[in-house]
Amino acid sequence: MSENKKRIAILGSTGSIGRQALEVITQHSDKFEVEVLTGQNNVALLVEQARQFKPNAVVISNEEHYVALKEGLAGEDIKVFAGDNALASIVEMSTIDLVLTALVGYSGLRPTIRAIEAGKPIALANKETLVVAGALVTQLAREHGVNIYPVDSEHSAIFQCLVGEFHNPIEKIILTASGGPFRGKKADDLINVSRKEALCHPNWSMGDKITIDSASLMNKGLEVIEARWLFGLKADQIEVVVHPQSIIHSMVQFRDGSIKAQLGLPDMRLPIQFALTYPDRLHSAFPRFDFAKYPSLTFESPDLETFRNLALAYDALKRGGNMPCVLNAANEVAVAEFLRDRIGFLEMSDLVEQCLDRMAFIENPTYQDYVDTDRETRAIATGYIKQRT
Repeated sequence: MSENKKRIAILGSTGSIGRQALEVITQHSDKFEVEVLTGQNNVALLVEQARQFKPNAVVISNEEHYVALKEGLAGEDIKVFAGDNALASIVEMSTIDLVLTALVGYSGLRPTIRAIEAGKPIALANKETLVVAGALVTQLAREHGVNIYPVDSEHSAIFQCLVGEFHNPIEKIILTASGGPFRGKKADDLINVSRKEALCHPNWSMGDKITIDSASLMNKGLEVIEARWLFGLKADQIEVVVHPQSIIHSMVQFRDGSIKAQLGLPDMRLPIQFALTYPDRLHSAFPRFDFAKYPSLTFESPDLETFRNLALAYDALKRGGNMPCVLNAANEVAVAEFLRDRIGFLEMSDLVEQCLDRMAFIENPTYQDYVDTDRETRAIATGYIKQRT
């Protein structure tokens, strides 16, 4: 291995972000080397990735798949581990230069914290880590001198707009939202929408969970909370605007009234590459944006009455403490149950609101408080589902 290569651990390599990160690494194989790959259930793809990229180690979170993974990599000089404890420990390897956290949901919190405590820079695609425990995670990052590079397209856009401006106070940031497949619809139109309809995002190709979150605008709510911690802002400094073309990925307004925006085609490989290569911009073979093909870029306010999840997220952020953790846990249960056709699209917001109302408020949570809040919220949410079915 060349000493100049950056050694990357990809947590969640079999997911959408993980697969695209490996595309970026393939384009720049002279700059990067894969040190660790992890997956949850997709053993076949994890084996295929490991055989191609030859990491030092692989981890399958679901221990039931350990034997299949071990057998699939027989004859390869690759260490094989299984389980959540192994996932949390693997990030401490001394040979890792950067950890890309691309896990889905709450599962990203523990390994991200362990990576920070081990002094590893983080490329963060798991927004739920900051939603659940933003105060704790950012405090640990400061204590350990660890940089967190945002991978979400919106937060990457804000970060890119701030390069060269870090000394200038932000007046506000403007996060753009596509509006999802149901933009312009009212509540009456959404009562009976199907799983298939909700998974048809107009601009982005993503995993099921984030696609449903985008359809309900919860994804934008989670991004608002993530932005609060990434950029040290208050809730009233974070605005959301619906931009159906998904060309402007987000904007920063400074105190002189000037606005900077970052534009590009909706392609997650661009923010992934920037997080891996910052402060450098490497050449890419990705398609280029052509203004002539987009003669009109439009903007509108989000409909908070129909898409209540965004309003609930703002409320959780303003209340603070463990409330964003409650919001996230309830939403993860709600999305899973919607994908199983056990609750309706609009009922996801009802479930989240019930959990926010019922859970006890903790103003300054410890890590164990977050763990307990997540568990208790899921129990309340599951009870709500049982009452409905």
